[in-house]
Amino acid sequence: MAPTTSYSRTARAVRVVAHRGASHEHPEHTIEAYRQAVADGADALECDVRLTADRRLVCVHDRTVERTSDGRGAVSAMTYEELSAFDFGRWKGEAHRGARVLLFEDLLKEALAADRPVGLAVETKHPTRAGGRLEAELVRMLRDHGLADGRSGLVEVMSFSRGALTRLHRLAPGLPAVHLIERRLRAPRPPFAGHAGPGIDLVRKDPGLVGRLRAKGLRVRVWTVDEPEDVELCVRLGVETLITNRPRQVREQLAAL
Repeated sequence: MAPTTSYSRTARAVRVVAHRGASHEHPEHTIEAYRQAVADGADALECDVRLTADRRLVCVHDRTVERTSDGRGAVSAMTYEELSAFDFGRWKGEAHRGARVLLFEDLLKEALAADRPVGLAVETKHPTRAGGRLEAELVRMLRDHGLADGRSGLVEVMSFSRGALTRLHRLAPGLPAVHLIERRLRAPRPPFAGHAGPGIDLVRKDPGLVGRLRAKGLRVRVWTVDEPEDVELCVRLGVETLITNRPRQVREQLAAL
């Protein structure tokens, strides 16, 4: 049966955010993955940020580098120069792609240089020995680029940590905040966080969660939505934003609904 007009309008309005770039096709958090995501039509680029020992912001998800590089050790215990010696091209069992660790500032410049508005969804990773220095450095960099007040609409911040979101709000109250949810909401949502981010596993188990969150006036984004049936489920439930490793495929499916 053909989709209704209202369903089609809903699907077309859904934002697509590239999870660590187009990470189904390229190693995560590499400039190639992000350039592919922009080419694939992603509305925004999702990244995880950590602070190195010499206080550089790098795009790395894990606390340590073993999974995504040919090196060993904790990100926070190494300098940017030390991290730069590793190959961060480990992906699907391969580790010979020659990718260097990506500075957040370089990703920021890449997004700003796009030929259309491309946003950034930035998750600060916790726990970390850097503590609040991570959020302070992120806001400092955004301020240097004129993006910390939130007026551009290009940057939003995310975290599972209520404390991290609180620090970000104090430093940059104009930035949209997303409270990420993995299994269930263990602590009260920060009142300033207007977005809720449950994982797709949680949404599958409890589809009614999306409606309850929306009834509280929250905008809902779901991660990580790669499968066609999950895309359809999220659209049906009224999810506003999908975070996906496959931005092109998801964009094409939304256009066809």
